[in-house]
Amino acid sequence: MYRLGHLVNGNWVAHSHPPVYEVGERIVAGVPGGDPSVFERLVECLEAPYYLLYVLHTPRGEARPGRYQSPAVSLDEVKEFLARFAPLLSGDARFDLWAHSPRDNATVVWDRHNQIFGYGPLDQYTSALASMGFGPGRPEVPAPHQHHYRAELDTLAKEVLAAFEWSHSPLHPEDEQ
Repeated sequence: MYRLGHLVNGNWVAHSHPPVYEVGERIVAGVPGGDPSVFERLVECLEAPYYLLYVLHTPRGEARPGRYQSPAVSLDEVKEFLARFAPLLSGDARFDLWAHSPRDNATVVWDRHNQIFGYGPLDQYTSALASMGFGPGRPEVPAPHQHHYRAELDTLAKEVLAAFEWSHSPLHPEDEQ
């Protein structure tokens, strides 16, 4: 299962970003294989508590589209969430996931294209990525590409929305596909 596909010799296949990042006003990194540990490592650079934002832009019947914000959570709760929902997080593109640290005024965003955007402590993000074997480079989304939404993950998607007492708000225009 994979979130993002691209055409190779006329066939849709999984796209996996190489382990590269680019630093500017923010850091942008690819997420090889949709591995949730990349998001986790960047969240670890920030001080708790965190607020997760699950941006459900393409629901498959589990809930209405919108932004679902968690209550304040600890690093252990973030890690538990990522471990419990890893198959959905790495294998389905119906959402984007954000983590925000009010203490650091910093945010990490994992989007539907398997890219991570880090706002805040760029040097810490760079060190964390380097420790995972990432190097400088430009993560690029293939064109054309295709997002995957997996019926076999619908139950897990419903469980995500039961994991916290999320507060719901409408999608922002930039959230919609």
